[in-house]
Amino acid sequence: MNNNYKWYSFFMWLIFLTPISIITFLFYYASTGGFGDMPDLEVLENPKTNLASEIFTSDGKTLAKYYFNDNRTPVTFDELPTHLVDALIATEDIRFYSHSGIDFKRTFGAALKFGKDGGGSTITQQLAKLLFTGEGSKDILERLTQKFKEYIIAVRLERNYTKEEIITQYLNLYDFGNNGDGIRSAARIYFGKEPIDLDINESAILVGMLKNSSLYNPRPHRNPIGVKNRRNVVLSQMSKYQYLEKNLVDSLRLEPLNLNYTPESHREGLATYFREFLRSHMKKWINDENNRKPDGSKYNLNTDGLKIYTTINYTMQQMAELAVEQHMPRLQKEFFEQNKTLDDSIAPFRELTSGAVDTLLRISMRRSERWRKMKYDLKKDNEEIENSFFEPVDMTVFSWEGDIDTIMTPLDSMKYYKSFFRPGMMSMDPTNGHIKAWVGGMNYRHFQYDMVKKGRRQIGSTFKPFVYAAAIDQLKLSPCDTFPDSQFCIEKNKFGNIEQWCPKNSGDKYGRTRTLKNALANSVNTVTARLMDRIGPQTVVKLAKDLGIEQRILPVPSIALGTPDLSVYEMVAAYSTFANKGVYTQPVFIEKIEDKNGTTLFKHQPLTKDVLSEEAAYVTVNLLEGVTMAGSGTRLRTTGADEYNRAYQNIVTGYPYEFTNPIAGKTGTTQNQSDGWFIGMVPNLVTGVWVGAEDRAIHFEDIAYGQGASMALPIWGVYMKSIYQDSTLMISNESFDRPKKLTIELDCNKFVIDSIGSGKTTDQEILDIDF
Repeated sequence: MNNNYKWYSFFMWLIFLTPISIITFLFYYASTGGFGDMPDLEVLENPKTNLASEIFTSDGKTLAKYYFNDNRTPVTFDELPTHLVDALIATEDIRFYSHSGIDFKRTFGAALKFGKDGGGSTITQQLAKLLFTGEGSKDILERLTQKFKEYIIAVRLERNYTKEEIITQYLNLYDFGNNGDGIRSAARIYFGKEPIDLDINESAILVGMLKNSSLYNPRPHRNPIGVKNRRNVVLSQMSKYQYLEKNLVDSLRLEPLNLNYTPESHREGLATYFREFLRSHMKKWINDENNRKPDGSKYNLNTDGLKIYTTINYTMQQMAELAVEQHMPRLQKEFFEQNKTLDDSIAPFRELTSGAVDTLLRISMRRSERWRKMKYDLKKDNEEIENSFFEPVDMTVFSWEGDIDTIMTPLDSMKYYKSFFRPGMMSMDPTNGHIKAWVGGMNYRHFQYDMVKKGRRQIGSTFKPFVYAAAIDQLKLSPCDTFPDSQFCIEKNKFGNIEQWCPKNSGDKYGRTRTLKNALANSVNTVTARLMDRIGPQTVVKLAKDLGIEQRILPVPSIALGTPDLSVYEMVAAYSTFANKGVYTQPVFIEKIEDKNGTTLFKHQPLTKDVLSEEAAYVTVNLLEGVTMAGSGTRLRTTGADEYNRAYQNIVTGYPYEFTNPIAGKTGTTQNQSDGWFIGMVPNLVTGVWVGAEDRAIHFEDIAYGQGASMALPIWGVYMKSIYQDSTLMISNESFDRPKKLTIELDCNKFVIDSIGSGKTTDQEILDIDF
């Protein structure tokens, strides 16, 4: 009997101790790396994860991110709402705060049920899986060995991190789908919010995704019933464990999902053109040997979590893009209407023969991305590539009413896209150079060429203030000084490079004697030519260079009328010098760059240069104020429609603008109405707008629609009306600062009295002056 008892006792202990011993051995074996490499203490304390670099606006909002596959930006525990953490614990790991990485009760329960009611993984184990073990294998043996590794890593994580840090890391790492890497990206993409601003309903949806982010993805039209059911499970768990009152849960279960799906991609969102320009700049910064990590390696823009603080103002950028979106469709609609009168063989081009159009399109073919890919990636010959442009294919094309799925030949699509006018717009604070808004086009997915910095177009009469400013600075001219408005020629070889230059006024119209203020306000070419004759092209070129113009400008008299091709970026910076009392300030778009730990890697240092005297700059501004008071910019002041503005009203939104504050500005229109410009200034904001088509042979038939006052000025007007409705932006509506010592007379009434009194001017001469 005793022997039987002993054997019975031995077998019972054997049965009891054997699995414990095996499990103990397996844990030990896993901890020594028997099932594969285990992370050491240093790796556990500093797990490597890819972090997206983040772009911030001057008002502290996230503009966008740069990343390859991981759109991840970590948050701290304090940035998580309490109900999100409660939902996570109630649904995923109710004993989270009492276990040390493994919930043995839950694990054994899951094992007994063979995982039918779900696995027994704790939040810590799930973090271990995300950090170090990856997705589970379908092979049962590999799955078991992976589990042992997860157990060991989970225990080690508990020793190295607080509970709050484990929760934070888990939510920062989880992939919520649709580039929603981590809780911050997910909150922004699915609800357009920061995590701290999530409500209970939204938190429950995101926690519900932790079971299967693909199956329970709330993206529109995916699985709304399944997502809602899973959300309700999370809410029920919160009620079960007394995180929420039952009556509140009953109410929440009836709520719709209330999504605000806002995908984050490189071709969508706010300031797409600026972001792409910034990316190019950051690549150059990263490649600079002076900007290296402590170990000497390069930073990676897509994975190192850099923080780039820009000068862009989020609200002003929104207003700028909205102004473009309001004006451009109406302008385009009018252009399409006028195109109906053109022959199909040349539309949308004007003044070109069908042969010239054919040549232009063939040149465009060879410059296209389609040609490049077929030539160099697919190794096709030229004839095969050219033939492909005449074969109809399925494609999605841009329209202002939304993208259109259609069938079209690539050649026809080229003509279609060429028929669209493109905008370029930049807004800058002249006092410090901070760029506040940047609109390089109307739709980055379809039109990727940036017309702020990269694009350069003929600037027309917007160049004339450089001529006037140079004359004022050198000759101390007054806005009230007078010049004859009659044909004028700069004679042969006076400046060593022309025979004779005789500019004409628009419409061949000439008048009487004009003051400088009247001449600039009405963009009179003959008076500008007379000024150029007195100071010389070299003087004007030097001033333009000092004002920040980067492009080479030939020192010929014709530049007075705006023949150079310049960018919106250059022109806004140059005009800002006038508003900034003659001091040029280099445009700024980055205030500072930090690494992922907040260490400052770059801080902007202002670059300024004295270009004009304060007096000359102020007098130039005074002349430019005349443009909006009595010249081509008076539409900014108009309070109602008249005969002159009826055509204008067909293509603008927000008109009449009815501005009453001081505004200095200049319109510009190039030959054949190919380019329309307007640059407008108030004391602390200078904004330049250009509108034109890709090819200069595409333009309006007449100047009523094709001038800068119709094409570009309305965008400025809509933008500034929006700005002045938001007092928090603190954009000035006051007068420009007047210099304390002003020797040049600006009051033309007093100027006239002094002229008569001195005997320099007769009464009849005064009567003949257009003031």
